[in-house]
Amino acid sequence: MRSWNNTKVPYFILMGLTDSAEMQLALSVLFLLIYLITVLGNLGMIMIICLDHQLNTPMYFFLTHLSFIDLSYSSVITPKTLANLLTSTKSISFLGCFTQLYLFVLFAGSEISLLSAMAYDRYVAICNPLQYPVIMSSRICRALLAGSYMIGFLDSSFNVLSIARLTFCNSNVILHFFCDIFPILALSCHDTYTTQIVLYIFGSSTMFLSLITMSWSYVSILSTILKIKSTSGKQKAFSTCASHLLGVTIFYGTTTFTYLKPRKSYSLGKDQVASVFYTIVIPMLNPLIYSLRNKEVKNAFFRVMQKRGGTWQLK
Repeated sequence: MRSWNNTKVPYFILMGLTDSAEMQLALSVLFLLIYLITVLGNLGMIMIICLDHQLNTPMYFFLTHLSFIDLSYSSVITPKTLANLLTSTKSISFLGCFTQLYLFVLFAGSEISLLSAMAYDRYVAICNPLQYPVIMSSRICRALLAGSYMIGFLDSSFNVLSIARLTFCNSNVILHFFCDIFPILALSCHDTYTTQIVLYIFGSSTMFLSLITMSWSYVSILSTILKIKSTSGKQKAFSTCASHLLGVTIFYGTTTFTYLKPRKSYSLGKDQVASVFYTIVIPMLNPLIYSLRNKEVKNAFFRVMQKRGGTWQLK
């Protein structure tokens, strides 16, 4: 471990997940497999939705961007993690570290807001089906999407600017496998209590507003479903939001555990496991959740394959 007396360290060292060579090799193979599935799954989801006109609806418009965000923030974290696992050089430049942090918070914050927009879309579809085309117009969908990206942009800008103004002289060793907020704050020369409180309030406000929106949407959805008399009608209504609800539960469960718990209960091992889940595993799970549980996506996949097959035969 090296100490620094200057205000800006030239680079950081990412300690990673383990010091065991055998475990590093096993994790690199596992993470590479997960990343390949993530890329194929999310790109496949985007291509299917774009190529099949029957999926030209608000729900799949949002799902396209969810796949883009998952692919993006997985690509911000996973390749560098793989490089650190496979090589002895685990350094990352000062600029590279803060770029990784900025992009990660940008896409993660955008996903939080986008999941809220998707919950609102499901609320309108189930609770106001006759007015759905009017309420969820293309203009409203684009506005909700733009708002999601704007919240992610503001969140990431605020976080990075708050941390980058600090001085670092205690060490350049980050006790994590990527440049995350609290492990970087731990390297500052000064007391970061105030900074942590401000970041906590800002981050929790964004997350709680999103949770309130989703909770209100799903309470209304549940109330509407319970009023449906036929069992088949209830199942059909619930199936339209089951995939989204599952994805939200997994994403919020791990991020809340990592970022919204008291710092006194911080545990490096547990936090790293949770971080692996929401940075590497969840981007792989989302396209599987939304495709395997969705007949429309599976039918669209076969239609696209049939069209492509017919095109190839003509050629």
